[in-house]
Amino acid sequence: MKSDSRKKENPLAAPRLIKIAVNTGVGRIHDAKPREEIIRDFALIIGQKPVPTLARKAVAAFKTREGMVIGYKATLRGRRMRDFFGRLINIALPRTRDFRGIKEEALDAQGNLTVGIPEHTVFPEVDTEHSFTPFGFEISISTTAKTRDEALAFFRNLGVPFQK
Repeated sequence: MKSDSRKKENPLAAPRLIKIAVNTGVGRIHDAKPREEIIRDFALIIGQKPVPTLARKAVAAFKTREGMVIGYKATLRGRRMRDFFGRLINIALPRTRDFRGIKEEALDAQGNLTVGIPEHTVFPEVDTEHSFTPFGFEISISTTAKTRDEALAFFRNLGVPFQK
């Protein structure tokens, strides 16, 4: 590396996005129609069909049994990942109610960013007239960054709005 810690000798050593994992929970919804609506909207947002997440064991307090569908997940890579990331940063986050930026604590030590979206209607793909069941989801963005500071600089360079 050169003396300036921000510059890399090899451009391929710069951090890159690896994948984006998107999850939503539907354990509280037991009716079929709202679940189908959630699957439809979730698939519209992420651009691919989500995979159901099954309960590993029964928990009586949550009224779940082993093998029940308690959520949906999808892993985005390549073009779909870049498209989703662009829509998240440029459209969805600014449309989120009372959004003042992502906290820097959302970055972990390995350089991965985790963000929660409280309501899915911030994405323009969702038709709010036909969407009656609001749901939120979690987005985990994995990078090749080696340190937290390197990832923070990488995400700032990509235009991620962090809190001041």
